[in-house]
Amino acid sequence: MIKHQPVVWPGKPFPLGASWDGHGVNFALFSEQAERVELCLFDARGRREIERITLPERTDMVWHGYLPGAAVGLLYGYRVHGQYRPQLGQRFNPNKLLLDPYAKATIGKLHASDADHAYKLGAEREDLSFDWRDNGAAMPKCQVTGAPFDWEDDRAPDTPWSETVIYEVHVKGFTALHPAIPGPLRGTYAGLACAPAIAHLQRLGVTAVDLLPVHCFLDERTLVKSGMRNYWGYNSIGFFAPARRYAASSDAPGEFKAMVKALHRAGIEVILDVVYNHTAEGNHLGPTVCFRGIDNLAYYRLKPGNPRFYMDYTGCGNTLNTMHPQVLQLIMDSLRYWVQEMHVDGFRFDLAATLAREAHEFDRHGAFLDIIHQDPVLSRVKLIAEPWDVGEGGYQVGNFPVGWTEWNGKYRDAVRAYWKGEGGLIGDLAYRLTGSSDLYAHNGRRPCASINFVTAHDGFVLQDLVSYQRKHNEANGEDNRDGADNNQSWNCGVEGPTDDAEILALRARQKRNLLATLLLSQGVPMIVAGDEMGHTQHGNNNAYCQDNAISWIDWELSQTDLDLLAFVRQLIRFRREHPAFRRRSYFHVHSPRDSEKNILWFDPDGLEMGNDEWNQGFARCLGMYLLGDAIGETDTRGSPVADDDFMLLINAHHEEIPFVLPSFQAHVRWHIALDTSQPAGAIGGRRFAGGDIFPLQGRSLALLQQPGKGAARFAADFAASASSAAAPSTAV
Repeated sequence: MIKHQPVVWPGKPFPLGASWDGHGVNFALFSEQAERVELCLFDARGRREIERITLPERTDMVWHGYLPGAAVGLLYGYRVHGQYRPQLGQRFNPNKLLLDPYAKATIGKLHASDADHAYKLGAEREDLSFDWRDNGAAMPKCQVTGAPFDWEDDRAPDTPWSETVIYEVHVKGFTALHPAIPGPLRGTYAGLACAPAIAHLQRLGVTAVDLLPVHCFLDERTLVKSGMRNYWGYNSIGFFAPARRYAASSDAPGEFKAMVKALHRAGIEVILDVVYNHTAEGNHLGPTVCFRGIDNLAYYRLKPGNPRFYMDYTGCGNTLNTMHPQVLQLIMDSLRYWVQEMHVDGFRFDLAATLAREAHEFDRHGAFLDIIHQDPVLSRVKLIAEPWDVGEGGYQVGNFPVGWTEWNGKYRDAVRAYWKGEGGLIGDLAYRLTGSSDLYAHNGRRPCASINFVTAHDGFVLQDLVSYQRKHNEANGEDNRDGADNNQSWNCGVEGPTDDAEILALRARQKRNLLATLLLSQGVPMIVAGDEMGHTQHGNNNAYCQDNAISWIDWELSQTDLDLLAFVRQLIRFRREHPAFRRRSYFHVHSPRDSEKNILWFDPDGLEMGNDEWNQGFARCLGMYLLGDAIGETDTRGSPVADDDFMLLINAHHEEIPFVLPSFQAHVRWHIALDTSQPAGAIGGRRFAGGDIFPLQGRSLALLQQPGKGAARFAADFAASASSAAAPSTAV
């Protein structure tokens, strides 16, 4: 792989990483505290170290050298010399081979050997001891990349936020059991790019896939010892290299690019779930495989006054030091690489509150958020924050700046609680249905700042949300102590599987209720892969280590599963066809002129909701009227956006509620667009007039539709109605 050269050239300090120019490779590694850096070269199998070269130059804390004759495919790693004084935050140990933080590809996997630790595992002095063993042969290796890729005419779909429907999916789990995908491609990037996988996404109608972490990551030692693996991948160690375990070929970067190109051709965006808040090296007793051995003081947040230990805002043992310029550069370089070189369309940032902590507290004007805001590349892609972490003051839903969307945990909690039948302030549900203006309007954001979800990878899947009262995580080997205890779930009367037809029918209805609420709410809906066809994890709400049939999607569908799939397809198509449910701005609920209102709220008596009703603790029924001709928005060509009028009726009570349709609309006729009380949400044929009683079934949602009649006509009707009442300030 390399022609022997008597001299290593000085090379350049930029770009960081290994850069092939057609004649050789430039190597550059940042380390502020290192005393010497050695580049280690390996044979084609990565087993034998064939050469060790001291990088000859250091410029602005970057060690660098150029290797003439080196080519694409060369395997390498680093050994970094310096002081080993953990009590002072220094953890250099040149006996440990280290991964390049900027490596674009890796081969091999960490085998959780004792020799991967810089200290003697089991020693009385723990990490204050020193381990002299060389772990180079068994460590994963970095690989020089640079092979050309033909993107052809690839273009980003550039789907507007208001038209986006996100599908959270695991690369392996989505196709691991898919019978129509060739066996060698199942569970891989190539498998996700296969026609059957893409056909499912297109028929479903989603516009973006949000991939669980695909950055190079490691399996925790405890899992390996127990015969398990880290399935979710929230244990990153390389922020540029796609995880090789999901590659069907030896060219993981090329295969990933081909997947992106195939999805783009299908009109589907690719969003990456990225983990920049911590790394796989864990706490002070974790392995030394990359950042810790390169420059522990720079890369990690250490405890003030006791730098042997790590600040842990993540619950994973360490926190990356985003207050250090080099760490910020690493993150920005990584993000730009995935956009510019790998053509991804956006990112979902795991525990994003950690990234925005300045010193200790969350700062919405901190360096990380400011740098992204001004970046000409990153400010133009989709940015999603998981707006919390486990540290003090870590719950920051609604506090990220303009340009960011957020996982809206309050939406999840409110919708789950409502359909569970617990009641609660109906005003909270109204906020969630209408885009959560209480969370986002104050800082200039719009409804699409809210990523609405009922389920996610973390927690119960939809089938289990309606089938289990308690978590069942015994398979994880932690005595069922792991995972959340407060799931706002309801088993509908029996814990787990049952043959009771009534309970099965109720569960199916509850799934329709939850999905219909999600897809008819303002904001951006996110669906978890498999929820649309009854996937179950058998009550496991923390399946992070279940790389098996517990997590993998079962494509052998029952008739009930097929009915649910058809229902979800219908819902997504309905949302796409009706702009009333994907607004770009908030509703007008307070207006000096009634004609400017574009939403009204009604109680079961057909009267507009008053303040007392909004504040009652256990309201379970609500009517939401959307005026299609009063949307107040324009399309891309400046023409007014109009739609039909809709009446959304929801009833979380177990009994039927006779809902009086507003009487000022006696001359109009409503037809049923959706009724979750019917199997698969079947549409009924009966029509209703204003003043009629609609039999709103127990635990159901109904959507009534009529052709839009215009704001002016509505204003006249409404002004003549004696049933009007002041809209409460808590409504939206």
